Amino acid sequence: MKDDSRSFEPWAHVHLLGVIAQLGSLTLAAQRLGLSKAAVSQRLAELERAVGQTLAQRTTRSVRLTDAGQQLVDETASAFAQIAHSVASVRDLAGQPRGRVRVTAPVALGRQHVAPALESFFRAWPEVRVELELSDRLANLAHEGYDLAIRHTSAPPDNHVAWKLCDTRTLLVASAGYLKRRGVPAHPSELAGHDCLAYLRAGPAQWQFEQIPPAARVRRTAAEPLRVGVTVQGPLRANNSELLRDAVVAGLGIAQVPDFSAAAEL
Repeated sequence: MKDDSRSFEPWAHVHLLGVIAQLGSLTLAAQRLGLSKAAVSQRLAELERAVGQTLAQRTTRSVRLTDAGQQLVDETASAFAQIAHSVASVRDLAGQPRGRVRVTAPVALGRQHVAPALESFFRAWPEVRVELELSDRLANLAHEGYDLAIRHTSAPPDNHVAWKLCDTRTLLVASAGYLKRRGVPAHPSELAGHDCLAYLRAGPAQWQFEQIPPAARVRRTAAEPLRVGVTVQGPLRANNSELLRDAVVAGLGIAQVPDFSAAAEL
């Protein structure tokens, strides 16, 4: 005779027996499990055949476990409780973010805006661990393993998903002492004759400017801006906007810096 118990998977049937023990009724157990009463009776019978024991005594109004049935329920209760706990823990992952997030941000933006927001962030998401690298170099998110990059740009890479966090501006700044000594440039082209403190990148330093045509400003109509590019040079190039700002304050020249770096000195 074929031994069906070898291929029998008892877990759902044993769980059903535990529900029957808890509720004391096949009808209530069927309602709890979303089954018909006939299906519950069939699975109970299958389990009894598999273990070779009567597990429940049925009456017209209730069901009472036998000693064998109670032993089976008692010895498996902790296992099913652990399964329920594990399922709940995994479900919580959807509503409670956790784990490591690697973030890269410019030094000035990170120090002045990201760092002050961390305390409230960790209060809201205590299971998240942040690895924050402050660097003004352009990081490769995919190759360097970053999850998120915060950048001051109007042209994010096409191969990344990007959304705007806030509006920022790039400002052209100089100290009063420098302008008194060297004069105030009246047009972007005049910057070629000034000491300009440029951001450190490969090749010549090119500063770009846009101007709305005067006629469009008067009529308040949309128009293509006039674009002017100027190659600048000076005594200092650096890859940090805070350092460039400090050099401007010291009177070393004119620089383009983001508004969040210049704000404290304006």
